[in-house]
Amino acid sequence: MAHFSVYATETPDRPAYIMANSGEVVTYSELDRRSNQIAHLLRQSGVQRGDHIAMMMKNCSEFLQVAQAANRAGVIFTPISTHLKQEETGYIITNCRAKLFIASAALAQVATEAAAASAGLNRCLCVGGEIPGFESLSEQLVGLPETPIKDEYLGAPMLYSSGTTGKPKGVYWAPHAESIHTDHPMSGSVGAFFGFGVDTIYLSPAPLYHAAPLHYNLMVLGLGGTSVIMEQFDPEQSLELIERYKTTHSQWVPIMFVRMLKLPEAARTGYDLSSMKCAIHAAAPCPIDVKEAMIDWWGPVIIEYYSGSEGNGFTIIDSANWLTHKGSVGQAIIGEPRILRDDGEVLGPGEVGDVYFANSRPFEYFDEPEKTKNAFNEQGWSTMGDVGYLDEEGFLYLTDRKNFTIITGGVNVYPAEIEGLLISHEKVADVAVFGIPHPEFGEEVMAVVQPMQWSDANEQTEMELIEWMRDRLSTVKVPRRVDFLEQLPRMDNGKLYKRHLQAAYRGAV
Repeated sequence: MAHFSVYATETPDRPAYIMANSGEVVTYSELDRRSNQIAHLLRQSGVQRGDHIAMMMKNCSEFLQVAQAANRAGVIFTPISTHLKQEETGYIITNCRAKLFIASAALAQVATEAAAASAGLNRCLCVGGEIPGFESLSEQLVGLPETPIKDEYLGAPMLYSSGTTGKPKGVYWAPHAESIHTDHPMSGSVGAFFGFGVDTIYLSPAPLYHAAPLHYNLMVLGLGGTSVIMEQFDPEQSLELIERYKTTHSQWVPIMFVRMLKLPEAARTGYDLSSMKCAIHAAAPCPIDVKEAMIDWWGPVIIEYYSGSEGNGFTIIDSANWLTHKGSVGQAIIGEPRILRDDGEVLGPGEVGDVYFANSRPFEYFDEPEKTKNAFNEQGWSTMGDVGYLDEEGFLYLTDRKNFTIITGGVNVYPAEIEGLLISHEKVADVAVFGIPHPEFGEEVMAVVQPMQWSDANEQTEMELIEWMRDRLSTVKVPRRVDFLEQLPRMDNGKLYKRHLQAAYRGAV
């Protein structure tokens, strides 16, 4: 693996990435020149080695140019979710101590309000149109050198937790080296397992502000491959792009699998998907029925992993191993998983508890010493807040996020199991399950369903779903109530803003 600029010399006209909707091709030579210009602009804006910038950008051609500029200028860059409101956006800009903020014009209202409320910004830039009070990135690059800055150092992304269970936290990793020509830290382990290389054509359907799409695209560029970046996910377009570009690798979240599987039969079978060698998925629990259907459809190319922005552990499982360990997220290749009881005692195989990782690279939550301390136990093992168990062979199985565990009548109920079942029903497009207060049992199980057809949002369907679940789940797990929403608040990385739903229903009780 080398710095992508090497390929700008060796294969200048090779596509570094292609934007799916527009068909815009950015070659390695163009990426090198533009990232150099942006690096000069960063220095011109007072952004030096070790400083931070923030970017709230839709998937666009400028995104990776800014990221690569920061990466060759020794700058810590923070991509921000494009779905956040002004308060959370402003909090992240201030918390990460950004000196410069770049935003897409489509996000003008949130961007201007957040920037105005943030302290420490030297400059605000925009892409894809105009934002009042912001300067155009493209206009500011006119006349700047296309050659490297004199003081090139390796930068790093600093991503924030999704905030599904509280205020977002910045996961800080200092750059792992000084030289920009240092290999990506995952290339020798994760990249090797997935088979990333110079011939890789990587389909990236998710937002680039998320950890996996960002790191994998950067890794593809460091290996001289080509990315095909979707501006937004569309199930049938994804299949068409695999056929058109003969993509070899891709990265998904389970809800994308669900939506592709629920396409009309003619659409699902109308494309040649034979070029796909490795379809990676993670970020949320994948229902067993959904994964079985994907392996039947695409073949044994589905590979799952479990990790987080913290990077304190990484498990992985291919199709062959999953078929003999259904529901598992695999064995660890980074860190050593431990299952702990609430009192800290290590549990044995098959016993459910908090998932920790031992002997992994330490991390910190930026400017949050107390939260950093709480993520580690006395042995120095760290957790991402998930609950699960190990089998006799060391395969890890997740049951749910600890924060979402429902305790009803003293019994632990894990929403992911119920959600995995409900999503397989033909009338269900999406689902969220959580606990709401109950005067006798403490909590009761509640389900909110996004129906395939809004005409099914009625009491008859509610009763149908409850009866259907009673035939498949123990009584304590069956929701006592099913409500309907036209659209669930799901992020593009597949995670639900469940805490917002839960808070709304708890407030209504």
